[in-house]
Amino acid sequence: MIRATSIQPLGWLLATSFAVILPLRALAAEAVPSFSKATLAHAETIRLDAPENNHAMKILESLTTEVGPRLAGGPNDARAVAWAKAKFTELGFDQVWLEPVSFPTWQRGVETAEVLSPYPQPLSITALGNSIATPIDGLTANIIEFATLADLEAATKADVTGKIVFINKAMSAHIDGADYGPTVGARSRGASAAAKLGAVGLLIRSIGTDHNRLAHTGYNGYEDGVEKIPAAALSVPDAILLSNMLKRSKPVSVKMNLGSGPGPEYTSYNVIGQINAKRKTNKYVLIGGHLDSWDLGTGAIDDGAGCAVTMAAAEYIARKKLPIEHNIRVVLFANEEQGLFGGNQYRDAHKGDVKNIIAAAESDFGQGPVYALNSRVKPEALPLVQQMQKAMSGLNIQAGHNDGNGGPDLIALGAEGVALFGLALDGTDYFDLHHTANDTFDKVEAKRLNQTATSFAMFAFLAANAPSGFGSGESYLVEKAKSTKH
Repeated sequence: MIRATSIQPLGWLLATSFAVILPLRALAAEAVPSFSKATLAHAETIRLDAPENNHAMKILESLTTEVGPRLAGGPNDARAVAWAKAKFTELGFDQVWLEPVSFPTWQRGVETAEVLSPYPQPLSITALGNSIATPIDGLTANIIEFATLADLEAATKADVTGKIVFINKAMSAHIDGADYGPTVGARSRGASAAAKLGAVGLLIRSIGTDHNRLAHTGYNGYEDGVEKIPAAALSVPDAILLSNMLKRSKPVSVKMNLGSGPGPEYTSYNVIGQINAKRKTNKYVLIGGHLDSWDLGTGAIDDGAGCAVTMAAAEYIARKKLPIEHNIRVVLFANEEQGLFGGNQYRDAHKGDVKNIIAAAESDFGQGPVYALNSRVKPEALPLVQQMQKAMSGLNIQAGHNDGNGGPDLIALGAEGVALFGLALDGTDYFDLHHTANDTFDKVEAKRLNQTATSFAMFAFLAANAPSGFGSGESYLVEKAKSTKH
């Protein structure tokens, strides 16, 4: 819940004399910003009509069918950019443009693994993003298992040298993905931690909550100055299988073969579409998702859904000719998956533009539905946030807190003091599909996606008609960003 608002002193004043309270209440009412009745009425119309009359499902079907997987710098990257530019134009956005984003690329190759002894059988694996290749004939070594990354880091070189490290940390499902942070370190830091102790390779239990025999990929970071070793994820059933073998107190030998490795430098684009207010203004509300995906599925959940719901939200407002005082800008960010390149580039290109960004929110946690509205705004803007939360409560959206963030691609803008909103998406089943070959359009449920698109439409419309700012660029948010760990 919101922790503090500018109207809280009224509760104390009610205990004082009636003669004093009337003028102070009048002054306080004047000081509290409020949405107009017309704006709130339009927002209610969105709530009632948009669930059945937005184009999110059509947009997402188009992206996953006509483009498919969108590995940054891969063969479909340029096709995705062309699709997004054309789709913005087709949907009637007033302005459509591209902003270049350059980054190193990574290529996936062969990926196989098998237990050689004592119980020979194949294993289902996938290379982690940024992993180097094994020798061309593969890598064979005995396995050593650790329950967590911390357990690995506490091990000795004598235990690990010459072995393939296996981190078998299970992940549990939560509505907000709360277990992702404590679990994902095995993927992002495990290879370097293992290499420091002399390991020759890394296998991790997939960072996922499903039990399909499909492994989850994701970015693996190598620490500077530490030898790089090949790194892959096991499907959850194969991680359990391997652990069961190890429980029999016999050495387990595994052969893994990865053909992955770095590719050439590449330039992609942030693709941007804007719906303009009738009056000329430089101020805008920013919403969006990331256009890239991993290459195993078709990127429907991560993050085609985010692109589709934010495009659909802005298009709905324009198609219904709903009045907005400020522009609504949709940014489809390039290469989030391998290092937030698009979000960082947008910050660099628009660093002098911070005060013009009224508020920003990204959709990057699946299809939804949205269950809470969080914010990171100046205290004086909290009454407006509360009014937005009340307006959106009819979509079963709860009032959230004021120390949230807007999404991964907005971390860089948040550090510059942009007012952020988090439309919290129900991610209970998100990590069943995340970064797997199962991330495909057939997993998307229209009712859930439509509620999310409606939520973003209500948020963008209300923010674009806010009677006062939320604090972007003001010292409070700049200092708050400095003290926030992302």
